[in-house]
Amino acid sequence: MDRTPTADPESGSGTPKSTVLHRTTADGVSWITLNRPEAMNAVTWEQRERVIALLADASADPAVRAVVLTATGRGFCAGADLRGSPARTRERVPGDVARTIRLGAQRLIAAVLDCEKPVIAAVNGTAAGIGAHLAFACDLVLAADTAKFIEVFVRRGLVPDGGGAYLLPRLVGPQRAKELMFFGDALTAADAERIGLVNRTVPEGQLAAVAAEWAGRLACGPTRAIALTKQLVNDSLTADRATAFAAEAAAQEINMTTRDADEGVASFVERRTPEYRGR
Repeated sequence: MDRTPTADPESGSGTPKSTVLHRTTADGVSWITLNRPEAMNAVTWEQRERVIALLADASADPAVRAVVLTATGRGFCAGADLRGSPARTRERVPGDVARTIRLGAQRLIAAVLDCEKPVIAAVNGTAAGIGAHLAFACDLVLAADTAKFIEVFVRRGLVPDGGGAYLLPRLVGPQRAKELMFFGDALTAADAERIGLVNRTVPEGQLAAVAAEWAGRLACGPTRAIALTKQLVNDSLTADRATAFAAEAAAQEINMTTRDADEGVASFVERRTPEYRGR
């Protein structure tokens, strides 16, 4: 049962088709679903902005404890749909492309990385280009056994965007990242799991159920501790040891002011299951 099944005005019945569906369940899981199956969910400007806004809302809403990012149809996200971008009003000049990337694809990936709630990607089908990077930016990645991941940029003579050259080396190492980006070959879900891009591959028909189970477990956890842990792990990849240790100590200091930290210690002493409330 959903807590707010029609909270998103775009997702109500009888309204024009929404390209991003949204609902928040009773246990505090925000489901964000790309909904352009006819285009394999190639992401438009409007979709990107909607997803960024929903992730920001999830961070700010104490009732939201976890996020699932998924899609309808056979594709998770086939990349960027440039046809959905606002029309140019003048001739392109130097600096325009870099600005477009910074304000577009990079903002989308940053919104996932910076979300204060854990984000699960439930990859239902092909994830190509920015779609693959959208999945890889998530904290946990579940993939249907029919899914594929494609670093498609080289096929079009393009440089990867959306943080791909940042994300992949950190996930699979520089040599494997170069192999994926230089050749642009399709990677099966099983191979993606084998090299560490995917946490778990599941049968297609079980993807939503497993995503709901994982999200439900996260939603019952100590939300602020998980948020601080996410930040520590993300930052550790570019920090030296002294900086990482200082950040860890600061995170511990902050977390020990939360009600959930008190509950965790008390439940251990009292030998009972903790009841975390996310604050």
